[in-house]
Amino acid sequence: MRAEVYSFTELRFTSYAMTILGIETSCDETAVAIVDDGHRVRCDLIATQFDVHAKYGGVVPELASRAHLEKLDALVEEALNQAGCTPDEIDAIAVTHAPGLIGSLLIGVTAAKTLAWGWGKPLIGIDHVHAHATSAAMDLDQDPWPAVALVASGGHTSLYHVRDYDDILLLGRTVDDAAGEAFDKVANILGLGYPGGSIVDRQARKGHAGAIKFPRSMLGPGSLDFSFSGLKTAVLYYVHGSGKTSGGLERLTPDDINDICASFSAAVADVLVEKTVAAAARTGAGTVVVGGGVAANSVLRARLASRCEAENLRLLLPATEYCTDNAAMIAALGAQLLAHGSADDLHLTASASATSGRIAG
Repeated sequence: MRAEVYSFTELRFTSYAMTILGIETSCDETAVAIVDDGHRVRCDLIATQFDVHAKYGGVVPELASRAHLEKLDALVEEALNQAGCTPDEIDAIAVTHAPGLIGSLLIGVTAAKTLAWGWGKPLIGIDHVHAHATSAAMDLDQDPWPAVALVASGGHTSLYHVRDYDDILLLGRTVDDAAGEAFDKVANILGLGYPGGSIVDRQARKGHAGAIKFPRSMLGPGSLDFSFSGLKTAVLYYVHGSGKTSGGLERLTPDDINDICASFSAAVADVLVEKTVAAAARTGAGTVVVGGGVAANSVLRARLASRCEAENLRLLLPATEYCTDNAAMIAALGAQLLAHGSADDLHLTASASATSGRIAG
């Protein structure tokens, strides 16, 4: 089966008659969206912080929190203006409350609770990893569940069995570095800058994936967990020499760097693909959905599409511009949870760890 790429800009209505304002501040994107009926995006705004964190080579939590505080109110006002609606037309507020950077989450949750109280609207707390896992349903006439969902980002690499919007079973997760984190660290090793995922992907397209045999950690027979720390270390030692952390970068040519990026990307993609297909076989799901920043990686998209076609699995891939954290998926999942009878009160709290999703055992 061919992969289906869905876009948040060409969406169809379902029977849910509600307008949700979504807020996402789990890491370094300040995002606000307004979504009708769990499907039609009226407005989706994202303020990135790349310029804030680039010189540090990664996200600085305190700086991220300050940036959210500075931008969020204006984004809410702009979202209402762009959507052409008033607070009276908003039916509920959905907000990411877990997992993520606790300071960043607190900014979003506090704002959402304030709006919910001030406007007299229901409040729905959203696990943003679950939002990634279910966002593929936004552009479908019928829900794709049950499905296996791969969520791969800078902070999370997980596999889920999604049976419904409120019935999500954790199958496996990273035991150390997340896939996106490994991309950022490899970019730093190679002196390529931040954010690393898009830069490594761009360089990989000019290299040879088979040039270097980097390890593929599968963590034993039957494991659906992930580990990318050893792969990152393998790249470090390839660049600088065994047991060394510096001194080797200057000897590399541009072609060498491209080959390292291509070979590293292939190693990450192979592990993600193999475990995702194994999860589909174990659960009996005929559909695979993907979310998170690493879902934009061209090597992963190509290899996953090829393998799913060979295994006769339906693959739902997000449009690349909507792989990273966004508020449209928060509002969409909020609509579905509200339709399922789920809502929170003003005691909703932020949590750095995932707060929902049972673990398969």
